[in-house]
Amino acid sequence: METAILETIALRHVYSAGTPFEKTAIGCVDVRINKGELVALIGHTGSGKSTFVQHLNGLLKPTSGQVLYNGTDIFADKKTTHNIRYKVGLVFQYPEYQLFEETVYKDIAFGPKNMKLSDAEIDDCVREAARFVGVGEELFEKSPLELSGGQKRRVAIAGVIAMRPEVLVLDEPTAGLDPKGCDEIINNILEYRKQSGSTVILVTHSMDDAARIADRLIVFSEGGIFMDGSPHEVFSRTEDILRIGLDIPAPTAIAEKLRKLGLPVPEGIYTSEHLKDAVLSIKKGGCTNA
Repeated sequence: METAILETIALRHVYSAGTPFEKTAIGCVDVRINKGELVALIGHTGSGKSTFVQHLNGLLKPTSGQVLYNGTDIFADKKTTHNIRYKVGLVFQYPEYQLFEETVYKDIAFGPKNMKLSDAEIDDCVREAARFVGVGEELFEKSPLELSGGQKRRVAIAGVIAMRPEVLVLDEPTAGLDPKGCDEIINNILEYRKQSGSTVILVTHSMDDAARIADRLIVFSEGGIFMDGSPHEVFSRTEDILRIGLDIPAPTAIAEKLRKLGLPVPEGIYTSEHLKDAVLSIKKGGCTNA
């Protein structure tokens, strides 16, 4: 079996253990994520997604269980835990609140500088990351505080990409942005993945984004994994998704309504293209598989 780039084994995290406020955020989670995958993590608020991803770069230490990077326990020693932060880059939800340097350039350069790179290497990393996320060099000398919300978000993501991580983890990267801003960020992420070959793990509440871009969906519920499969496999189980309080992609919801009207629409429709093909097939007097 191929070694997963990231793997969790019986991962468990308990907040405020031993107190009246003790809460198990995730319990006994086993996941293997392979190199180059784009994995979307979905689940309702409090399902354990954010707690889970904060273990992947050592920000949180498990109460029990292991996190492996290329087969090595990331908590084996302090040096390994420190180095994993540069291999697995984590972009927090609302990362623009963590911008703190005087200029955009310095903010993007913060990570590479801590990696003890030369000035020339840092400059290469900054300019490459800025290109990936659509931050023009004319913004380099501006204060991050002068930027729009979408620009701040891109600068924050660039600051993580500048470290050239093998795994990019993004926790709700489009939260709070308008539709145009959301599309721009998603397209930036897809372009980065295409050009770098990096593994991408995306925490999202947008079922439409998850359905459209992910190779694989991992559905969290009550601190555990409820489903793990391709978008087709997951969104074929519409009733199960709705039962745990999640939405379904708009094309899936439309397909459900068409089936209730008696039309022969197949299960597993989750993108606009699939829905269009199914409707055209019905009009022609046949049917198609999603």
